[in-house]
Amino acid sequence: MKFLQIFFVALVAFEHIYFMILEMFFWDKPKGLKTFGHKLEDAKKSKILAKNQGLYNGFLAAGLIWAIISEHNFKEIALFFLICVTIAGIYGAYTTRKRKLFFVQSIPALIGIMLILLNI
Repeated sequence: MKFLQIFFVALVAFEHIYFMILEMFFWDKPKGLKTFGHKLEDAKKSKILAKNQGLYNGFLAAGLIWAIISEHNFKEIALFFLICVTIAGIYGAYTTRKRKLFFVQSIPALIGIMLILLNI
């Protein structure tokens, strides 16, 4: 494993830990409302869905951390979870019409994929 590969896998993992915390615990709090651009009444209605979404982000982070600590399967595990993150970012940006989501979520994952595939 090379430093840049590990760095980008870890970066994406930490992003998803942050997303998990925001969605599961701060969705209807000032930080979550500001981050996601929701009104309090809408956030309260969708709070359960956000917790579920946050849990999935936690699973993505766990998979990426697993890749980092794996002694023999870093490439395969990391590629699988980075591809999942990339697809989630593309779909999320498309369905929410927020291009920023693509840049925040998918671009770091795509960089990680390229570094692993190019063995840099």
